[in-house]
Amino acid sequence: MDAHLAALAYALPERVVTNDDLARDHADWDMARIGGKVGITRRHVAAPDETSADLAYAAGRKLLDGAGIDPATIDCLLFCTQTPDHVLPTSACILQERLGLGTNVAAFDFNQGCSGYVYGLGIAKAFVAAGMARRVLFLTGETYSKLIHPRDRTVRVLFGDAGSASLIEAAPGGARIGAVRLGSDGAGAQNLIVQAGGFRRPRDAESAVETTDEIGCTRTPEHLFMDGQAITTFALQRVPALVADTLADAGLAVDAIDHFVFHQANAFMNERLRGRLKLPVEKVPSFLETVGNTVVNTIPIVLREAGPRFTAGQRVLAAGFGVGYSWGAAVLEWGDVRFA
Repeated sequence: MDAHLAALAYALPERVVTNDDLARDHADWDMARIGGKVGITRRHVAAPDETSADLAYAAGRKLLDGAGIDPATIDCLLFCTQTPDHVLPTSACILQERLGLGTNVAAFDFNQGCSGYVYGLGIAKAFVAAGMARRVLFLTGETYSKLIHPRDRTVRVLFGDAGSASLIEAAPGGARIGAVRLGSDGAGAQNLIVQAGGFRRPRDAESAVETTDEIGCTRTPEHLFMDGQAITTFALQRVPALVADTLADAGLAVDAIDHFVFHQANAFMNERLRGRLKLPVEKVPSFLETVGNTVVNTIPIVLREAGPRFTAGQRVLAAGFGVGYSWGAAVLEWGDVRFA
């Protein structure tokens, strides 16, 4: 059976941090230059007691209510996050109960970052194709802000928090999920990582010690570290090959794709990718300036914002890449997608 993306929604925290806020708190940060380069002027940040599951719940509630979906018809719940509510139990099981889904629902988390939305589309497609589910509720949520040291400008200027909800189903009518290609290379794991806080390196007195690097960014091993140059090099090398391989899997030429939806890392990287792939700007929608890099949520947010302008029969290639390293791309044949 084919699987179709039938409905989309997303949710943002209420609190907003602007570039002016960051400039006021950090006089040595040239926010005019930084903002111009990364293409971000504001980002939404979760409240101290607001979690990734809360944002996923808000998006899920919006989708179920706004698109008129009966919760009793959902038979699988996926939740992608790297900032879960608990080590255990899985947040997906808690979300099943919060959203009022049936106890027949298969529910599980998976830990994936910026490629996670495409991974989720692939998992949902496999469940539908195997006859294990007819309606999959795929939730995403991320609160990277809780991992970021306030004086680390390499990451604080980039990341925002968000949640999204997608309905993938066997019934035709939405955007058919075609070729999906996934990959990984753990050799790059150290370039985007939180070193301490897991079982490999538990938190202790040493992991709480702050250090300041040569460019003036402060963090501890308990905070997010990103080697921006390494990540950019990885993306510029990997994503063009990913696009070519996915198109080959689908039996399509690049000109057959009407829209390319890339993970919204930052404006500089995405413009470099567009140039490397020689794509016209009108084929590469973006939604970054007012929400920032929302990790797993970036692709569904762009699809939700740009999707109402897509027309039935158009082809969309969605590609995510980042932490892991991991990457994935999927071809969607657009149809009657509902937006909430």
